[in-house]
Amino acid sequence: MTGPRPGDGLLALVGGGEWSTGCESFDSELLAASGGEEVLVLPTAAAYWHPERSVETAASYFAGLGASVKACMVLRRSDAEDRANAGAVRSARFLYIAGGSVLHLRSVLKDSPVWDAIVAAWHEGAVLAASSAGAMVLGDTMVDPRGGALTLGLGLIDQIAVLPHAGTWPEEKTHRTVRLASGALRIVAIDERTAVLRGPGGRWRVAGDGEVTVWVDGSPAPLEVLDQPMGPGPEPPDALSSRRQAAGGVPGRPTT
Repeated sequence: MTGPRPGDGLLALVGGGEWSTGCESFDSELLAASGGEEVLVLPTAAAYWHPERSVETAASYFAGLGASVKACMVLRRSDAEDRANAGAVRSARFLYIAGGSVLHLRSVLKDSPVWDAIVAAWHEGAVLAASSAGAMVLGDTMVDPRGGALTLGLGLIDQIAVLPHAGTWPEEKTHRTVRLASGALRIVAIDERTAVLRGPGGRWRVAGDGEVTVWVDGSPAPLEVLDQPMGPGPEPPDALSSRRQAAGGVPGRPTT
């Protein structure tokens, strides 16, 4: 488990619809916080859905905000093991993990040099934004998009599971996820073009035009519950099967 630390950079969990009208206010803030004019985009989750198009969309969008985009094409496990890719990530001041297949994203990044570089860069103050699948994978617990069950995430943040595209996510999956969550696990449902931001001081807030709903132990809870430090909870029911998943994996459907 990696977990937050005092020197962490600004973190943005985006509910999807990244790099589109409505995201400019919080993306401008992220750019300013990075202290630079370049965004390193990882289209890993979009590996099976024309990842170059994700990069092109990001480049066009950020150009309107006065920034440039550099692609880090980590699309398969061997890319995540590449030391040059890890070095590029480690030196970036603004990292953005795009949406797509959360299952593919997890299998590529888990226990890799590139993942270690993402964690190290964030702990040393780099801005980290992640949308849809990218946001989902950051929790120690992750929502499986195939049915709403809970499984293992990569563990950057403790006791948080992100449910993106909240306005369009199937109601039955939402109910299943909320029912399965127990104890201190916080389910954070985020609308598209909306972000939950965690500042270096550990405080969370909402940015964008959409809504964010937090669930704890089956009931709605105020956003401030995210500010409360909580240690790792019990493993999700399918934790063992998740550990056994092959690194290549079968790509799940995209979540963006």
